[in-house]
Amino acid sequence: MNLLTSMGALPLLGALLIALLPAANSKLIKQAAFAVSLLVAGVGFAAAFGFDKSVTEFQYVERFAWIPALGINYQLGVDGISLILILLSVILVPIVILAGWNESENGRFSVKTFYVLILILETMMIGVFAATDVFLFYVFFEAMLIPVYFLIGGYGSGERQAAAVKFLLYSLFGGLLMLASIIGLFVISGNQIGRTMDIEALSTLQIDATTQNFLFLGFFIAFAIKAPLWPMHTWLPDAAKSATPGTSVLLLGVLDKVGTFGMIRYCIELFPDASRTFTPLIIVLSVISILYGAFLAIGQKDIKGLIAFTSISHFGFITLGIFAMTSQGHSGATLYMLNHGFSTAALFLVAGWMISRRGSSTIAEFGGLQRVTPIMAWSFFIAGMSSLALPGLSSFVSEFLVLVGTYTRYPVAAVIATFGIILAALYILIPVQKALHGPTTPGNENLPDLNKREIAAIAPVIAVIIFLGFYPKPALDIINPAAIDTISRAGFSDPAPVVGGNK
Repeated sequence: MNLLTSMGALPLLGALLIALLPAANSKLIKQAAFAVSLLVAGVGFAAAFGFDKSVTEFQYVERFAWIPALGINYQLGVDGISLILILLSVILVPIVILAGWNESENGRFSVKTFYVLILILETMMIGVFAATDVFLFYVFFEAMLIPVYFLIGGYGSGERQAAAVKFLLYSLFGGLLMLASIIGLFVISGNQIGRTMDIEALSTLQIDATTQNFLFLGFFIAFAIKAPLWPMHTWLPDAAKSATPGTSVLLLGVLDKVGTFGMIRYCIELFPDASRTFTPLIIVLSVISILYGAFLAIGQKDIKGLIAFTSISHFGFITLGIFAMTSQGHSGATLYMLNHGFSTAALFLVAGWMISRRGSSTIAEFGGLQRVTPIMAWSFFIAGMSSLALPGLSSFVSEFLVLVGTYTRYPVAAVIATFGIILAALYILIPVQKALHGPTTPGNENLPDLNKREIAAIAPVIAVIIFLGFYPKPALDIINPAAIDTISRAGFSDPAPVVGGNK
């Protein structure tokens, strides 16, 4: 069995194993899920160590006939962009399992079902980033909805059922539009090069401008909903508030990256002319997302709502970098996806521990935590500083690359987007001041600090945030060749530098 298939099959086999375990032995179920997730992460690291950074073509390629009559194959492969996102996925799953050891105890369904869903979701996440057949990508894209729907609706809190249904309806609507575009590609490929869903073959199709625009919109709207980009973001705050912290980590840290990844892999590579046509509009939507998400985050009183709206702002930066159509913008956007995954994971995990201890998600209820629970407070502080892109922490490098890459082609958009950094200081520093500093809020005097298991879960996330802040080279060495190749194959190039004031 090939490496990518092995990585994707292991969580499914783990889910089958857990399904056979006695439901009453919740400790064994958790241990088995954690062990399987560590094994999958090990395979992911093996793929990273064996990856040739000098090669821009897909690596670890697998190709088997699936539906020959329709030219559809089971086809996998990774470049630097997809490899980085697969690594993000397989690293966060064991962290989520360890951090949320007791999240599954109070759900509508059993503990066993919770971990079966988590492992099935991991398979879907690996598959969606590794698929190089468009139809196979669509299958993984849609299949992800099922475990997420049950994780939100079955184990969340508050209006969890309504949030789960809203998430599902938005995602299904986007998926239907994408399916219509896939059918269009299938028909055109049959007329030009023979029936195929191979992404590299489809990128050679000659499509007239009007048709390309419609096909592009089918993919882009689906990805904009998934990302989410304003104004298609409204499902996210409800889902993030209702889901368990671990589910929120996977939802915002990984699944939403499928949207921005799809913009790179499918929108730009398959429809370069339409991408160029819609770029001005998308740049405007990205800037609106940056400012809109930041403004709404400032006014949030609920800590999970705060993190959700900050993510809308961050996804605006990622989309801005993608459609700047520069190598720096693409490298920065991909690195931003990785860094946002870790900073959001840290924020949601620590916020979940704060909520479980205090019995409230209201920011004002957490006053004075730095004196009472210093480890938890400092973990939240570092994650928050990374979210506002403080120099020395991971998000700074990616945000800087996005803004520089955007400025070379769209200076006005870059300047306006920079105000998002100022707003980020407000939406992070104000809650940090309220929750961590100042007088201790009554009821917080005896809150316990992080235990050994929680420290073991958050420590690697904080370590990655600090390491990539000072030394992003290992990640950029993987990302840069793929980012440059994506831009060049789509027919774009970096703007020529201005020398001596002459344009």
